[in-house]
Amino acid sequence: MPIINSLISWLMKKRIHQIELFIKYPHDVQEEWFKKLIGTAGNTEWGKKYDYASITSLGQFKERVPISDYNKLKPYINRLRKGEQNLLWNTDIKWFAKSSGTTNDKSKFIPVSREALEECHFKGGKDMLSIHFHNHPESVIFSGRGLAMGGSSSIAEVNNESYYTGDLSAILIQNLPLWMQLKKTPNQSIALMDEWESKIEKMARVTIEHNVTSISGVPSWTLVLIKRIFDLTGKDNLVDVWPNLEVFFHGGVNFGPYREQFKKLIQSDAFSYMETYNASEGFFGIQDRTDHSDMLLMLDYGIFYEFLPMDQLDNDPPKTLGLEDVEIDKNYAVVISTNGGLWRYLIGDTVKFTSLNPYRIVITGRTKNFINAFGEELIIENAEKALIIACEKCNAIISEYTAAPIYFNNSENAAHEWLIEFEAPPENADFFVDSFDNALKSLNSDYEAKRYKNMVLREPLVRQVPQQTFYKWLKKRDKLGGQHKVPRLSNDRKYVDEILKMIEG
Repeated sequence: MPIINSLISWLMKKRIHQIELFIKYPHDVQEEWFKKLIGTAGNTEWGKKYDYASITSLGQFKERVPISDYNKLKPYINRLRKGEQNLLWNTDIKWFAKSSGTTNDKSKFIPVSREALEECHFKGGKDMLSIHFHNHPESVIFSGRGLAMGGSSSIAEVNNESYYTGDLSAILIQNLPLWMQLKKTPNQSIALMDEWESKIEKMARVTIEHNVTSISGVPSWTLVLIKRIFDLTGKDNLVDVWPNLEVFFHGGVNFGPYREQFKKLIQSDAFSYMETYNASEGFFGIQDRTDHSDMLLMLDYGIFYEFLPMDQLDNDPPKTLGLEDVEIDKNYAVVISTNGGLWRYLIGDTVKFTSLNPYRIVITGRTKNFINAFGEELIIENAEKALIIACEKCNAIISEYTAAPIYFNNSENAAHEWLIEFEAPPENADFFVDSFDNALKSLNSDYEAKRYKNMVLREPLVRQVPQQTFYKWLKKRDKLGGQHKVPRLSNDRKYVDEILKMIEG
């Protein structure tokens, strides 16, 4: 095993040199991918519609091809799911990554081509390991197994052809090469179960028997698994269960509110955390430094990037920027064209650049996931930084939360209502609210203005809800699983009222 580990680590380190190339020549790499993408898709239905064959510049591309969201591409995707091909991409689409919560539909079905699997998602997974080895030359991660929190999938038959729909993680697990399957735990039959309570139980019982060296998954569901493992083993430190555990690869939600919980459960100075930006639409970023939480924008994954300033979001047509024109510390919506057939696709995430050489980003929220009921423009980045500040001051740890506006009534001004499930509640609830409110004011001038003398917004209303509240709510809505996340900020009270009704009922 040491020989195998050394060989694999040597192969991984070779990739670092290629990463250094796109860091050195970012604009050239992106230009090459732009030309390759439109050249490859020229004879597709979409490519013919916008005459890709005659496009000679990025300017022409932007003039001809509109920015799209899922609803605009949905007619093509529905036809792909019925077996038609060569619509958005020139190779057959057999896989559809199921995602939820960002459109008018219950679910989105993102087409995943073989090129997207191999050149983007799998490449991102390998780079994740390569960067880990680069930062930790002493790593022996391949001496044990990687624990992956997989999703579920289903098969549909159309004209005697099989088409697969499922969480992206399930699609990746089912397509892993044999040597990687042998290094994973649990096996596919458990990893792809769709009933999450039974799945967590079986995962816990199986994985405690293995030498787990890495974990990858969404923080919230990983915590559920860890706590069940503690119940079974009687341990209170995960390193006592898996002595060679060395890294948690996480993504899907902001890690800030979860960090203190993980520190309590994994008590090891040698343990490391690596954030990734991997969505159904593509693998976009990897945390490449151990002392900073921002992520390196991965530029050679078959994705061409544009960035839409937030003040352009509602313009017609909106004006996007290329990498060469972005600025540090400004909010941009991410627009992508990919080797899976997504063209000028607005994925719904917003990012800020923390560095332009190389290009590094942090996720700041969603284009439609914020509270702006009263002109306060409160985004997730503000909320989560403020919650971290309040928790540090009050010795509190948050498990989950959601928030929504309270609208004006005859007797009171408006407010924000926060339902917070604490792992460790604050020692003084009033001081927590004050600390949180003041932190929000310091982070968001619009919020601060609306809070001036309570003229528009009064102090936040923070409700401490019982533990397991959000788990029970997701279960009630049949939303257990890695793809389903607690909505953080909403402009309406639908979720908050549902949860309060459930608690009271």
